[in-house]
Amino acid sequence: MALRHEWKHRIDTAGLLALRARLGAVLQRDPHALGGSYQVRSLYFDNLADKALREKLESVNHREKFRLRFYNGDLSLLVLEKKTKTNGLCGKAQTPLSVEEARALLEGRHQELGASSPLLGELRRKMGSQGLRPKAIVEYTREPFLYGPGNVRVTLDYNIRTALSPAGFLDPGCVTLPAADAPVILEVKWDEFLPDLVRDLVQLPGTRTSAFSKYAACRLYG
Repeated sequence: MALRHEWKHRIDTAGLLALRARLGAVLQRDPHALGGSYQVRSLYFDNLADKALREKLESVNHREKFRLRFYNGDLSLLVLEKKTKTNGLCGKAQTPLSVEEARALLEGRHQELGASSPLLGELRRKMGSQGLRPKAIVEYTREPFLYGPGNVRVTLDYNIRTALSPAGFLDPGCVTLPAADAPVILEVKWDEFLPDLVRDLVQLPGTRTSAFSKYAACRLYG
């Protein structure tokens, strides 16, 4: 699992408009973002003690979280992901998942699943040993930009929403509600170095690196 650097900044609507114009004039648009953006829906797992949530809020040095994710309401793009953070560096492992496998995870029938991938096998084991269960839906709009040197990815995430229950995750029409205190989030990710061009482009007066968590914001209802 390759580790990458990551910055997060909370910005306002004026910052969103300024960065959208600035980044769009210089960086490449992600070809997967038809019309410049796409919708992301994730389902995060946690246990009864809220291990993933507490470790995030307490900035534990080494932490991990599992989530299911699909894009633009298209369940053929369903994936299982494991996000890790170690010494400030982020990593992500990912594997495709079938709707049937996702439904079994949602319904707590993980013991019925085979290990179609090592990552699914790891989640199944930890659902048994750590008590991980579906916890919260996180949904938002993302505008992504790319820059080749440094393998840089800049994203603008906004309209962050959640649901009253994780049960509707696989229903693209599931009713969602605005998350608590959810600003626009600027994220910058890169490999070995961040080019000065990108560093200058993303600067906005009054912004600073933030530990904002979409998952934490979306735990408003449980």
